[in-house]
Amino acid sequence: MNKLIGIALLAGGIVLLINGFKAHDSVESKLSEVLRGSPSKNAVWLIAGGAACSVAGLALILMPSKSK
Repeated sequence: MNKLIGIALLAGGIVLLINGFKAHDSVESKLSEVLRGSPSKNAVWLIAGGAACSVAGLALILMPSKSK
């Protein structure tokens, strides 16, 4: 069961990372970088959430199972 949840978290994390990098390259994010010196908050949250989900998913996948 943990491996299935891990795979779902990993897949979701990858999707979030892809969308985060697309949002980072958007016109809104580039304009935000010029005016405020940092990318848009949406891009930052997507990348951070994707990284966290991916790490949690990998941890669940690689964790040894307790059943014998």
